[in-house]
Amino acid sequence: MDFAARFAALDAWLCEHQALWRAKPFTQLTLAWEADWPALAAWLRERSLEQAEREHNQPWQLPAPAPFPALAAQAQALSAVEDWSSAVKAELPELLSRHIPGRKWQQITRFAAVSRQRWQRSPSHWLDWCAGKGHLGRLLAWQSALPLTCLERDPQLNFDGAAMSRQQGIAARHLDADVLQPAAWQQLRPEHSLLALHACGELHMTLLREGAARGCAQLAVSPCCYNRISRSEYQPMSQRAARSALRLSEEDLRLPLQETVTSGQRVRRLRDQSMAWRLAFDLWQRQARGVDSYLSTPSRPESALNQGFEAFCRDMAAHHQLELQPPACWAELEQQGWQRLAVVRNLELVRALFRRPLEIWLLLDRALFLQEQGYQVQLGQFCPPELTPRNLLIVAERN
Repeated sequence: MDFAARFAALDAWLCEHQALWRAKPFTQLTLAWEADWPALAAWLRERSLEQAEREHNQPWQLPAPAPFPALAAQAQALSAVEDWSSAVKAELPELLSRHIPGRKWQQITRFAAVSRQRWQRSPSHWLDWCAGKGHLGRLLAWQSALPLTCLERDPQLNFDGAAMSRQQGIAARHLDADVLQPAAWQQLRPEHSLLALHACGELHMTLLREGAARGCAQLAVSPCCYNRISRSEYQPMSQRAARSALRLSEEDLRLPLQETVTSGQRVRRLRDQSMAWRLAFDLWQRQARGVDSYLSTPSRPESALNQGFEAFCRDMAAHHQLELQPPACWAELEQQGWQRLAVVRNLELVRALFRRPLEIWLLLDRALFLQEQGYQVQLGQFCPPELTPRNLLIVAERN
């Protein structure tokens, strides 16, 4: 993959269509782009909540009016990467996977298999970054009979992980270390092969910077939670991304994370109820105040939903220190909230086309940074999205 060319094309496309993916249907009653494409807007607004849910994870399949099909085709072309998810999976002893949820274990085994296949040279020492109990590093150490170092901030996780390593005969050091602090970076050595499965924002960015600075031989990183950064605005890692006109806020960085595949039915039901009630409150406060603007409505605990819709709305009003004229009918207001939720979810399908492209933009920034630091870099998909939407993997090896 020509990372520079791919980045340039993707960067230009994202800049051109900022009005689409920056639009916020949840907080805006009407979106700016609706005036340009009224047929698309009207078509989406007539659809049900159930219809929106069906296409949530595959928005490109939606048979919507123009320009939706063209945007969908462009999004898929610009976000295409190699698919490594068919990597051969070895037979492993039950002891290695004990106490690990099945979906997580599949992610670990596929990450491990792909990493070893993509590197040209054999590793000599594993280092598991933000290791938790060290399941990933321990699997690779067991397969290769190589030493393992695990860096983890939580002493209890380290204690439990060390016990597991001893039980399985793995030569491992489990160190109490906050990987955002220089003391942890001193552990990095040129012979290390660094591993990070779903390390959030600043955690995996620190790994890339410090690992490259110390000349670590190999890296395998699957990023997650891009919005968890130390500043309010994203600071590009590569020189090319730093020259881009695109400026990303923490809120922008949440967009790639809005695809979900693991939530249970009860969790989704409570999420929808909370959002519908918040949208109903928004309609109420706009009308009662005579001000057509959104008021930030924080997420509420499940207990707040148990008190009923009217109490929920009054609690929201109290949060904003507002005394609002009650609506003519609370039940009608609640129904309007559900109707608006259906509209919001369907309009968000336009934004959804940009989830993966924006994530690929962020991954290409990281890949270009590693190339600038003297690494051979590959980017691909290590597992199917059914296991996790965060299924992208950067594999790098020092020249």
